[in-house]
Order: sequence, then structure tokens, then C-alpha cells
Amino acid sequence: MLKDQDRIFTNLYGMHDRSLAGAKARGHWDGTADIIKKGRDWIVDQMKASGLRGRGGAGFPTGLKWSFMPKESDGRPSYLVVNADESEPGTCKDREIMRHDPHTLIEGCLIASFAMQAHACYIYIRGEYIREREALQAAIDAAYDDGLLGRNAAGSGWDFDLYLSHGAGAYICGEETALLESLEGKKGMPRMKPPFPAGAGLYGCPTTVNNVESIAVVPTILRRGPEWFSGFGRANNSGTKLFAISGHVNNPCVVEEAMSISFEELIERHCGGIRGGWSNLKAVIPGGSSVPLLPGKIMQEEAIMDFDWLREQKSGLGTAAVIVMDQSTDVIKAIWRLAAFYKHESCGQCTPCREGTGWMMRVMERLVRGDAQPEEIDMLLDVTKQVEGHTICALGDAAAWPIQGLIRHFRDEIEDRIKHKRARSPLAAE
Repeated sequence: MLKDQDRIFTNLYGMHDRSLAGAKARGHWDGTADIIKKGRDWIVDQMKASGLRGRGGAGFPTGLKWSFMPKESDGRPSYLVVNADESEPGTCKDREIMRHDPHTLIEGCLIASFAMQAHACYIYIRGEYIREREALQAAIDAAYDDGLLGRNAAGSGWDFDLYLSHGAGAYICGEETALLESLEGKKGMPRMKPPFPAGAGLYGCPTTVNNVESIAVVPTILRRGPEWFSGFGRANNSGTKLFAISGHVNNPCVVEEAMSISFEELIERHCGGIRGGWSNLKAVIPGGSSVPLLPGKIMQEEAIMDFDWLREQKSGLGTAAVIVMDQSTDVIKAIWRLAAFYKHESCGQCTPCREGTGWMMRVMERLVRGDAQPEEIDMLLDVTKQVEGHTICALGDAAAWPIQGLIRHFRDEIEDRIKHKRARSPLAAE
């Protein structure tokens, strides 16, 4: 259980003053120049020691990612790009940071950019986030007026500019290289790697792309020390984490909790339990729509909400967008809906994804109705394996995994529906 004094986001619900004065009163922008004066290597080492793993879904160690940036400039500028294109269905955590606690992100951008020797940072915000963009832009303007951004930012001796760029609502632009393409004014299509962004990213220059939450926690970690942060959660899964819990719970919410909290405690403590009681729990998608669902029984009895435990169960923590489904859910239809989303959002660059997402969606459509042969279940599983791992970016995997999870855990439900449909259909009986 995370105590209030250990919460990094002190205004997650917008109950307090979100202005610069309010942020300073809650301890943000406190001694920022002193942190920067400790030097680049110190900051990167502290971030490595904290054990922070990327909060955007992949869970890659943040300090390690920063250390890939070139130590000496070859004449090209370096950039930090913040991925605020929060488009994963079920995920709405970064939105709360940008609306209500924007100065955590802005201060994090300054410190992180300095650690990468970047004089400019771009925040790429999702197209649908209109009010969030307005709140964040107002906070950036206030920081400029107060001398916290611009020349000699926050009195640190480092010149730093922060730009807010508005996307057009494409899910694919949440993928880091597609985001960079979009930021450059091109069509949002993922790039081949290598080169990785740290070698050639935005405008062909060294670039690091980080999630909003990954950057927003940086100032607090550096103030309180990496030992404090790594004191939460299990080994290799340290820190606090924002969980966005939606679906069939009594009180859906976004909450900051310690990593490795049990699923049962998370739901009981913050969501007032499952709608209709724990016996009514059917399935849970633990980390946003692209990770495979897990049956309710496993989640209630065993689940630990962190990267490693969920990966062992062939699922993932992802963005920690917990989607809870009770017994009233048509789980086959729910996964069909996700398949339709991924078909719609595929950029069409890679053939397996362009063709496969449509194919998977159409088979799922028939499974929802029960208009399929039992052997088509294995054929569908086979197609997901041909899409997964065969595309430039992870959208192919994201489209395949929910279907694999459905077949893995709810195959009997799919088969029952086919049998039931056949039993009712006179043609099938003949």
C-alpha cells in the first residue's frame, strides 16, 4: 500500500491548484538547478540505480536508454521527444498528468534533456487531447514566463526550449519511429531499425523517445534518491506506477500505486471491488488492449501487477490499463472489437499486418456469430503466429496477442458457440 507522502503525482485528480505556484507549493521545481549542476553522468547513473523501466508499455530500463545517446556531439543536435500520443484502448494515465500535474512533466523534460545534452524537447500529444493540450501549453507558457524554460533554464546555465506538437489522432503514431516521421511532417509510418533513434532519430539526429510518465517521475526520483524509488515493488520491477482501471469495477479510477501490488488489493482498495462480487469476475486485460487477457480466477488468486509476473503468464503490464470484465461480457465479441480497432489503425506498410489484421477481424466476426467450423479456431491461431513478429513495428503483435489470449483461455466458449449455432441451424443438421 502506497502512502500519500510517497506519491509522485500530488494532483492526479485536479483537486489542488494546477498552476505553477501550486506546483511549487507541492515541492516541484525545488532545486532544479542544483540537480542539473551535478552533471549528466550523475543523473544517468541515478536513473539506472532507480530501476525505472519505461512506462509506455515496453518496460525498457530508462537510464540505460538514456546512456545510448552519444557522449560527444559530432555536430548534430540531440533531441528528447516525449510520447504523449496515448492511444492504447483502456489507457488514460498520461492524460491526468498533462491535465492536472503538468509541471512534473515539464521539469522532467528539462532534466532529462540536459542528461542527453539536448537543447530542445518535443512533446507529441494525441490528436483527441484538446483540453489536455491547452492545459499543458498554459503550463509551458507559465514556465517560460518564470524563467524555468528558455535561456539559462531555471538558473542552471543550460539553454532549453520545449515545444508541444499536436498529432492527428492516429494510433500508429504512438510507435516511436512513426511518431518521429509524423513530427517531421511525413506520413506516420514506422521506420526500420537499425538505425535506432539514439543514432539517427528526429531529423536524422540522436534522439530519445520516452513516455510521459517515464519523464514526469524523473525530478522526484532525483530529489528523493534512487534507493527510495527502488524500495517499491519486486526486484527489477521497482517504483510507483499509475494504474488506469476501467470496466466492471464499482469505482473505475486512475491511481498511483506501488509496483507488484496484487490485483486483488488494487481492486479492493481503490475500486471498491468487482461489480457483483469476485465470483462475477470473468477476465481481465491487465495492460491495455494489446496484451492478452487472463482469466478472472488466475487474476484474483495469484496476480501480481508488474512486468515480470504478467510476462510469465504470457501477458504483460503494458501501460497498466486494467480492463475488468464480469460474467455479462461476451468475451469473443470484446476481442473482435479490438481486432476491428487494429485493422482500422494499421498503417498498411507491412503485408502481414495490412492483410492479416483484416483477415483476423473477419474470422473473429464469424466466431462472434458462431458461423464457423471448429477447425477455423486453429487456423486463426496459425494466422496470428504468421503476423506476430513479422512486421516492422509491434502493431502486428498487438493485433495478434488479444486473439491468442482468447483462444488460450476461452477456447471452450468459442467451440460451444459454434456447436450451439449448428444445433439450431437445420441446414447444418442435414
